[in-house]
Amino acid sequence: MTTARRDTYTPETLLTVAVRVFNERGYDGTSMEHLSKAAGISKSSIYHHVAGKEELLRRAVSRALDGLFGILDEEHARVGHAAGRLEYVVRRMVEVLIAELPYVTLLLRVRGNTGTERWALERRREFDHRVAALLRAAAEEGDVRGDVEVRLATRLVFGMINSIVEWYRPDGRGTGERELADAVVQMVFGGLRAEA
Repeated sequence: MTTARRDTYTPETLLTVAVRVFNERGYDGTSMEHLSKAAGISKSSIYHHVAGKEELLRRAVSRALDGLFGILDEEHARVGHAAGRLEYVVRRMVEVLIAELPYVTLLLRVRGNTGTERWALERRREFDHRVAALLRAAAEEGDVRGDVEVRLATRLVFGMINSIVEWYRPDGRGTGERELADAVVQMVFGGLRAEA
């Protein structure tokens, strides 16, 4: 006698599968059929948990955005000289990127083809503007170079950090993450710190 396979998926485990498939195939290239095959469950089982793939996308990018915006609410990002706060934010951005690698990867790949993607892009821009304001404040305080245009410096910093999703692969032992964050901070602030 065979027993029917019981649906053991939760919204969280389904989200993990969906993010993996979205990152492999692209959001636009992923169908509910792809998701059901990857999860090993029927499409109706997926619909038991979510309204559709756009809800999965929104949950995924929200997780990444919540992690990034959460940094700005942390005490070290709010208190003290702007340069110290900026350094803290840069370090934490790397840490969040690594901790939420598949989710941040997906966030960085959205293109604005759906309402959820446009919302995510707008939230990313808001985060970028807040970090740029911190960089501008650090320049005004004289702690970082004032001869580098803030928008350019911000784009270069984000470019360096965001590129990590393309090549970083955790080794499962948790090694390398601190070293990576240290290296990014050294590269950014080695070039940005004002001469004493």
